[in-house]
Amino acid sequence: MKKRVLSLAGMLACCLMTSAHAGIVLSGTRVVYPEASKEVDVRVTNEGTQPELIQAWIDNGDAKANPQDIQVPFTLMPPIFRLNPNKGQTLRLSYTHEAVAQDRESVYWLNALEIPPKSKNADGSNALQLAYRTRIKLFFRPNGLKGSPADSPQQIKWSVVPGAKGGFALHADNPTPFSVSYDSIKLQAGGQAVDAGQGMVKPMTSMDFPLAKVKQRPTGPMQVDYSWINDYGATTQGKATAQ
Repeated sequence: MKKRVLSLAGMLACCLMTSAHAGIVLSGTRVVYPEASKEVDVRVTNEGTQPELIQAWIDNGDAKANPQDIQVPFTLMPPIFRLNPNKGQTLRLSYTHEAVAQDRESVYWLNALEIPPKSKNADGSNALQLAYRTRIKLFFRPNGLKGSPADSPQQIKWSVVPGAKGGFALHADNPTPFSVSYDSIKLQAGGQAVDAGQGMVKPMTSMDFPLAKVKQRPTGPMQVDYSWINDYGATTQGKATAQ
């Protein structure tokens, strides 16, 4: 997030949100940018009771990076704007045709920082302000990728492996050119359900989900129950066998 210096004579607390907070609402929880599109629009709405100053930018995965230092193959307009109560603003994303991977989709992040107006306490001193930041995934999808994003969760290969910090983990291998985002993952083994958390497995990579409560490798049949998030932000339940 850009290190903006606000004259508040105190500390500025910044809260990172995944979709929305207070009055600022984005039109979705993720953005899909097909390579063939000239531009993609995202609607920002102020459902609050006061005007807001919004700064918007795209990053490539580093949430702490200064927007001025980030190199991404997109332009975003407008980067800064004022949004009155009950009004909306359209963000226009355009692909700049810089080189990106063509055999898989790439993941970026769209940010919207809500900068509050200055305010004072009853005694005239500067009040503590909260700057809320919304950060959602942006998927750039090249032309000609084989398969379908909707079919990718069924192609993930699951196995129980030793954990990087001891114990065990649920290993997910994604052979597809699409990212798969999980809202929840549970391992069913030995008559017990073990929570494996949530997360995103990027295309043609693998990821380990720690099994904190598993002290020895399960024996017998193992099943993974999961909930994955589609392009529209909706969740779908699924099951798979783990090795």
